[in-house]
Amino acid sequence: MGHRLSKIVTRTGDAGTTGLGDGSRVAKDSPRIDAIGAVDELNSNLGVLLAEDLPPTVASCLIDVQHDLFDLGGELSIPGYNAVNETHVERLESAVERFNANLKPLKEFILPAGTRAASLAHVARTVCRRAERALVRLAQTDTVAEPARKYLNRLSDLLFVLARVLNRSAEREDVFWHRGRDAG
Repeated sequence: MGHRLSKIVTRTGDAGTTGLGDGSRVAKDSPRIDAIGAVDELNSNLGVLLAEDLPPTVASCLIDVQHDLFDLGGELSIPGYNAVNETHVERLESAVERFNANLKPLKEFILPAGTRAASLAHVARTVCRRAERALVRLAQTDTVAEPARKYLNRLSDLLFVLARVLNRSAEREDVFWHRGRDAG
């Protein structure tokens, strides 16, 4: 990589544009930059989750996801470039199945709560859904590879399951939503 990032303040974005990986410039509020930012925010939220004391299998899975998300950000920053493929999607599907196998089936909705780690996983899940929506919005005007959209959809499923796994590993129950709860 050399010294690519040795100069941090460049002033090239002062006029409201930013550079893409292919050298082109786009508005900082463009759908592409919104999608890149949402993926970056998701990755940062996973970093906060990884700062918690997590079971090694969960931490390892999330570190792999962070690398994938960095690749996805690269894909989005170079129009026409594909870094995330069906193998990535299948890996997430396998992780969902593996982590979900020992959880009790849900018969009710759960609240995004429980332990701090589980709650952070739920926050990451909601940020993942926002990133997915940003990719869908981008796809209305630009080409977005299908595996990228699928990846974020599966990742939100994985984060939901991991929240439950984290509650269980801390010997805490999921927090169930109660329909018609008296507000007074």
